[in-house]
Amino acid sequence: MNKNYKKIGILGGTFDPPHIGHLHISKIAIKKLKLNSLIWVIAKNNPFKKKPELNAKIRINLSKKITKTYKKISIKYFNKKKYEKTYDLLKFIKKKNKENQIFFLIGADNLIKFHKWKKWKKIPELAKIVVFAREDFLKRAINSVAAKKLKKDDWFYVNNKKMNISSSLIRKF
Repeated sequence: MNKNYKKIGILGGTFDPPHIGHLHISKIAIKKLKLNSLIWVIAKNNPFKKKPELNAKIRINLSKKITKTYKKISIKYFNKKKYEKTYDLLKFIKKKNKENQIFFLIGADNLIKFHKWKKWKKIPELAKIVVFAREDFLKRAINSVAAKKLKKDDWFYVNNKKMNISSSLIRKF
């Protein structure tokens, strides 16, 4: 194996706003997967959610602020339409990191709708899917279309300590 080989994690989302739940799964991923780096990819928007309340600049700055003491976490924002979809973004990242192993981190709530994502069955060709436990989503995630159709070694479930926090919950306050 190439001695320059690295393990890179990708955590995408709108981060509207970023919070300790994002940080919590990031720390678990870095430790459990022995990641060399983790990239928080701030999405312009999520096609399954309403438009972000905070503009991209604020979400980027808040993300940088919350992660500033974590050397392995970096913040990226791709303002190009061609990287709007996860598959396209991961393809771009993989192309730049051919020798490296890519891990794509999602919450269990995302696995439920994963089969609606563009080229979702091809995502495992680019990255190993790592699904993190989310309050009240386990049963639906495990029984989801994606969980049943993806190969067993395309993804795995991390039964982490759940934090009952979400960006939508924070926005209610």
